[in-house]
Amino acid sequence: MALIGKLFDGPLDLIGDVHGEIEALHQLLSRMGYDAQGHHPEGRRLVFVGDLCDRGPDSPAVLDLVGALVAAGRAQCVLGNHELNILRGSRKEGNGWFFEDNHDRDEGKFLTSTDADAGRRSDYLSFFGDLPIALESPELRVVHACWNETSVQEIKTATVDTVADLFTVADDAAEARLVSSGLLVAADNDAKHIGDSLRDPDAAMSMLHGMAQVDEIRQMGNPVRVLTSGVERIGEAPFFSSGKWRMVERAAWWNDYRGTVPVVIGHYWRWPVSVDRRAFGKGGKDLFEGVPFDEALGPDRNVYCIDYSVGRRFQERMAAQAFLTRLGALRWPERELVFDRT
Repeated sequence: MALIGKLFDGPLDLIGDVHGEIEALHQLLSRMGYDAQGHHPEGRRLVFVGDLCDRGPDSPAVLDLVGALVAAGRAQCVLGNHELNILRGSRKEGNGWFFEDNHDRDEGKFLTSTDADAGRRSDYLSFFGDLPIALESPELRVVHACWNETSVQEIKTATVDTVADLFTVADDAAEARLVSSGLLVAADNDAKHIGDSLRDPDAAMSMLHGMAQVDEIRQMGNPVRVLTSGVERIGEAPFFSSGKWRMVERAAWWNDYRGTVPVVIGHYWRWPVSVDRRAFGKGGKDLFEGVPFDEALGPDRNVYCIDYSVGRRFQERMAAQAFLTRLGALRWPERELVFDRT
């Protein structure tokens, strides 16, 4: 298996983060002209940018559908950070559906999400383990969060065969660096100092420099992390996002992208309408501030983020609100956006 795979030739429909929203996916595919088996009358094919699962009502149904399309050769998919978390056994908010002892039941947010059938868990792990970290052709690159040339070359020249092994090797190297430098001790001292305040949105949080340095090195020292969750740098001030205080923030890496080949990504919670991001639990910088929702990014306008925040639709359901979030697709080479609903 190639960790950086070859992208389909021909016309494509690239679909953003689905996050278990099976009905939105069915609606989007229908609007684009696909039948129930993923055939298109014009011979178009599908490419998913990862984060198929978590938070939404039916992650297993999404995985079953996309897995069947990939197996039939009618779709490709790259690894997202949410698939990576499950592959590593890392329990996160919203991925309790996969685990036998669903940890989300204690929180009450995802009680209506369909749990994985016990007999299917190994199939999902095999599917995740076989996904490439990125896809490329001479005309287009697809990755979940970031096309970083240094990280891409590290992955292409890696001597391990699986993404799980590559992740472990890179993480172990970063951890050894943290131990030898004394930074890990400094971060542990920060953690002891703040205790449970790290998950208290009302805490008077100050910048924890030891923790910040450790978080940045762990992120940027692992090429799998960089491609699946992006460039992260020490922030100017702590911010509360997705359940905890954070000392590093996502960076708009596309502003430094000088490649001539366009890139399609998801991951970054773009909004099709104006919203209060904090009401959806998203603190920190708005990387798209002042940029129209349908505009390409970067100095050459050749980076396309197609995550339109359908992963927060669970909150809209809880509040009985009309859906502002969307599941989006980019038609290529037309460079046209299509959404699951108007």
